[in-house]
Amino acid sequence: MSAIGEGSLISGNDEKGTAYGEQSRTLLTEQEKFMAEHSGKDVLSSDVEIKGSIKFEKELLIDGKVEGEINSEGVLTIGENGDIRGEIKTKSITVFGKVQGNITVSERCELKSKCTLQGDLKAARLVIEEGATFIGKSEVSTGTTVRGASRPEIVRNEESAKPAFAARA
Repeated sequence: MSAIGEGSLISGNDEKGTAYGEQSRTLLTEQEKFMAEHSGKDVLSSDVEIKGSIKFEKELLIDGKVEGEINSEGVLTIGENGDIRGEIKTKSITVFGKVQGNITVSERCELKSKCTLQGDLKAARLVIEEGATFIGKSEVSTGTTVRGASRPEIVRNEESAKPAFAARA
């Protein structure tokens, strides 16, 4: 398993003066493809395992394993290989992988078709695709609290009530 910051870049010439042009172009092309797919996002790839808490500001894609708390005012994506065990608090989240723990988001939560969520969920907006597994309870609110009446009022008109499915003559 490689750690963050480890890796290699092949460029230049070998001892005989032979250029690695073909190999470096291939690596660069793969890197460009990867960067294009994930531009603007920080990425924790599938071979990364973290035990502890994570804080970030903008966008993060987690495709590895995390055991601990994740806090942010940014956008979090849990990749297909992602396996999270812990509390998540963020602005927005999209889950493709597995989460075992509670999720609290201030804006939008999206559970994709092959994801699994075991835990409670609080969000202003919730999208659950067909095929997603969600074991827990959800609380969807607009973020505004209504004060005053504890129960909704029932308003009845003084007109005579007509049956909804009356037999037609």
